[in-house]
Amino acid sequence: QVQLVESGGDSVQAGGSLRLSCAAAGYSYGAYCMGWFRQAPGKEREGVATIYYAVRLYADSVKGRFTISQDYAGNTLYLQMNDLKPEDTAMYYCARARATYTNTGRCSPLLSVDFGYWGQGTQVTVSS
Repeated sequence: QVQLVESGGDSVQAGGSLRLSCAAAGYSYGAYCMGWFRQAPGKEREGVATIYYAVRLYADSVKGRFTISQDYAGNTLYLQMNDLKPEDTAMYYCARARATYTNTGRCSPLLSVDFGYWGQGTQVTVSS
């Protein structure tokens, strides 16, 4: 059974930093595209960043500020968030693709439809 558990969300001042973590279990870690998505109240879910080994893609709104990474030995996905802005306030979700990268050949934050497994979310609040 696939399990994704996020942690690290908090309330910070604008300009601050946070690191989100996502502990994964129940499957062969490393075979799938992984991603971070977020959803603010009253807004559509937005792809933030995705990763499959050296392939890392970011939403334009976070480029240069956020970094996605993985610890393959620890089955953990990370999102380092620097220079946080009030518009980054949202619930952040870790997600895993439905199929392996070998089958799909793609891994993009624009393709949320490819993701079939989601964590429960961790709240990030940025105040000005």
